[in-house]
Amino acid sequence: MNAAAGTGRLVRVVGAGAVGARLARAILAADISVDLEIDDAKPDVARALITGLGDRARAVGELGVGQPDPAVVVLARPKSHIETASKALTAGISVVSVCDDVDDVRSLMSLDRLARRNNATIVVGAAMSPGLSGLVARHLASRLERLDEIHVAIHGTGGPECAIQHHRALGGTALGWTDRAWMERPAGSGRELAWFPEPIGAKDCYRAEMVDPLVLPRAFPEVERVSARMSATRRDRLTARLPMLTPPHPEGGLGGLRVEVRGHRNGERIALVAGLAERTAVATAHVAAVFALALVRNELTPGLVLPGDAVLDTERLLDRLLAAGLVMHEFVGTESRSSW
Repeated sequence: MNAAAGTGRLVRVVGAGAVGARLARAILAADISVDLEIDDAKPDVARALITGLGDRARAVGELGVGQPDPAVVVLARPKSHIETASKALTAGISVVSVCDDVDDVRSLMSLDRLARRNNATIVVGAAMSPGLSGLVARHLASRLERLDEIHVAIHGTGGPECAIQHHRALGGTALGWTDRAWMERPAGSGRELAWFPEPIGAKDCYRAEMVDPLVLPRAFPEVERVSARMSATRRDRLTARLPMLTPPHPEGGLGGLRVEVRGHRNGERIALVAGLAERTAVATAHVAAVFALALVRNELTPGLVLPGDAVLDTERLLDRLLAAGLVMHEFVGTESRSSW
């Protein structure tokens, strides 16, 4: 198991925005023995969060020279994570990243050897998508004798930087996994009507520059096809290659996740579907918090970890997310139910 170089119960949260603030609160609520360091490019934002969190949180460097290193660094800021992650792993400090940028995630996935060499762990894609999408896919796939396909759809965004990233994703190049090979298609194409849990309902979804087709084939080496789409309006698609016309909302609206797996069981081909309706920042924060605390408790092995990996205790992780307040829905025929 992982033996981090830093103090075993200290977690550093990098980024105090919509996700980072909720992440910090989720960690403190879930484990009373953990203390936090808050690091943000805007010191006044970090200080405001620390004041609200109480005496178990402090600013980075507040203890002065000789302060202990954290056991885990959680990267919840919008900028590239590769440099900070590399430095932490080199020091033997485990990392959790919520990044959903394709290029950055590809770079982070290359840090497996560095993490192992320093007996540390890097969890890549600990968000709603990727992240929760992989955990749900593993939960559903456990009911199949053979898994063939995974299809992910998302609705909504988190904070402002998340909204900007999703805006760009509709104007980029969509990655897909077909017949165990990656394919590139124009983002904004391939419209499909996807049904999300209420109150979201049905939304037109399109191919986008999303991370799931990059990470899920590695977590599920047997899968033959992976697709990822996001909901969009006609205006979203027409303006995707232009600057955003209106400033994004600081908190984002209600978000949604839909995961469908297809495969075989008892000689029949079946499809299983599950998802949730929740603010994207809230869902992402809880997923990142669950993985950070798993590292604090020495429950993950050194090296690269992707949500959905077969070696993970996925059911325990999902149980903790449910205990934190996330409500998962499974689609059964024309109805959905909020229990597994």
